[in-house]
Amino acid sequence: MNKFTLPIWVVAAAKSATNILIGNKFRDTEIIDLPNEKKSINVPVCSSSLLDNGERSLAVSHCQSGLPLDITRGLEIWAYIQFSQSSCQSEKIVENGFPSWLDFHAGYGVGKYESSDQPCISKFARDLLCINLYPLLPKGTSIKVEIVLPEGKDLALRTSNEAFGVVDGLSLIGTQAEAQISASPDQLKNCEEILQNICTKSTFDGCLIFVIGENGRDLALKFGLPAHQIIKTGNWLGPLLVAAAENSVKKLLLFGYHGKLIKLSGGIFHTHHHLADGRIEILTSLAVREDISFELIQLISKSTSVENALLTLEARNPEAVSLIWGRMAKEIEIKSRNYVNRYLSSSMEIGSVLFDRKRQIRWAGFDGVKQINSLGLILK
Repeated sequence: MNKFTLPIWVVAAAKSATNILIGNKFRDTEIIDLPNEKKSINVPVCSSSLLDNGERSLAVSHCQSGLPLDITRGLEIWAYIQFSQSSCQSEKIVENGFPSWLDFHAGYGVGKYESSDQPCISKFARDLLCINLYPLLPKGTSIKVEIVLPEGKDLALRTSNEAFGVVDGLSLIGTQAEAQISASPDQLKNCEEILQNICTKSTFDGCLIFVIGENGRDLALKFGLPAHQIIKTGNWLGPLLVAAAENSVKKLLLFGYHGKLIKLSGGIFHTHHHLADGRIEILTSLAVREDISFELIQLISKSTSVENALLTLEARNPEAVSLIWGRMAKEIEIKSRNYVNRYLSSSMEIGSVLFDRKRQIRWAGFDGVKQINSLGLILK
């Protein structure tokens, strides 16, 4: 069974449409070359056709990650291709991260960064497009690639994209060819291997930073956190906390979106939403512990999401919000330390820093503030 990430299926459709446009016959699979790897993979394509009297072409593929809990499973992908005359096919990178010969357009359903209106696409996806399309490019031409995800905008509402400044659709942010669920044992094993590799280096200073997902890592780097200390953890936080203590980590910072890390404040240490949720219940409990008014507690308990509860509370009682989220950051640190000490005796300091849907860093626990200050950074 094909188990590939979304960028692979996007590039397969784009390559199929390009082949049709240069006069090649349609094939129901495309050979996709991978960046920095000698091997290639065969990727199925549904259909491809010329449009506008042969001026453009369209190919369709369907994303199949092989993951039963993946919202992009079966996602239909349209790739429109068009050539333009060009005096040169320069490899010079232009503003959007693509070479000048490749004009990439995020069509309907493809996510864009709200701050810049640029497509949300990873370097891996850009490299995939370049190495697979450039050999097909006729001399003296450039290529326009428009990707459309007909269901992308609706599916994006079920993700945390907006928390990372991405709007209007799904991100094309895969960093590898093969799909891997963040709740899988293999993902945990990979993270543990990365952790051990960092901790055994002679330059290791005893400090680590855990972030959840690629978007969390992106914000951590933009905030100025040291790249060599960062580990992208996925959802296996509990076992990785213990692994950090076992590897003599002295200071560990949990840096992430509040919609994920809130679970730790309720004692849930595997954060995949299909395995455990309870976020509204945790938020309600935190409000009770801070003696928030009964009216606001009822409002929280009836909210459809943590983000909606936060926005409503901020409009009605900003002071209550500060109390609740301050309590959350504190409980994340306490519960995390308690979790580690169930399995071994450890003096590892665990700090927490949380950001919201607008990518604003908003709350931190006592140890989180201390660790951030030690790096010379400032929490606004």
